[in-house]
Amino acid sequence: MSFSIAGKTAIVTGAAHGIGMAIGRQFLDQGANVVFADLDEKGLKSQISSSTAENPCLRLFAGDLRERLTVANLLSATIDAFDRVDILVNAARQCQQSDPLEPQDDSIELLLQQNLLTSLRLSQAVAKRMMAQAEDSREKDRHVGSIINLSSIAARRTQPELMAYSISTAAVDQMTRSLAVALAPHRIRVNAVAFGSVMSASLKDQIRQHEEYRASIIEHTPMARIGKASDIAESVQFLASDASGFMTGQILTVDGGRTLIDPVSVPAH
Repeated sequence: MSFSIAGKTAIVTGAAHGIGMAIGRQFLDQGANVVFADLDEKGLKSQISSSTAENPCLRLFAGDLRERLTVANLLSATIDAFDRVDILVNAARQCQQSDPLEPQDDSIELLLQQNLLTSLRLSQAVAKRMMAQAEDSREKDRHVGSIINLSSIAARRTQPELMAYSISTAAVDQMTRSLAVALAPHRIRVNAVAFGSVMSASLKDQIRQHEEYRASIIEHTPMARIGKASDIAESVQFLASDASGFMTGQILTVDGGRTLIDPVSVPAH
């Protein structure tokens, strides 16, 4: 079974930096049509070279996907450019520390909005379009769409300073399972990638502030390295491709073995 996504159309959110950008580039290199979406318009444009920007398979979309109108506009822009959408990658995510004993700390509301509700609303909108495409599909025994969420091993760990992030990613896992069951009759698959410490923009910032994090993460990861954005991008491609055609509702862990020993004292970003 092929891992190919050539000719398919994908929306990738959080695509201005780090993991989202790596996923978008991976898909583009593999022959997919890709809409890179992010709130950070300047970041999107700065990461895409002038030669790449001229690629007819690429579109940039800047907007705040917490707004329902922006969600509708993103879907419309994708259909206008490529006539369909086959893959959605909800890679926009935010991680921040919080105080679980501080009543005025609003981080749970903020992260649930960013990490859960934004992905849910976009997934619902894209799923409706995929369902319409399914009615026109002649191949009634194949899936017609794939939605991939980005989660974290923090969903399974107890770290009080990451309580809000852990709650939001645990909610993403449950959303993944619920949507998978609801959309399976429509031949749309929904899965997630839960990753450990990957050298994302947020982890780079953490290491700059606390250099000891690097050695601690490596020490507590059986594969003895920090993950690369490409590690996640390749796993996402697998879930987007026909190679995972009988998988849905699964949380694929990509953490270098981190959760096998699970030292709670080591941050999971």
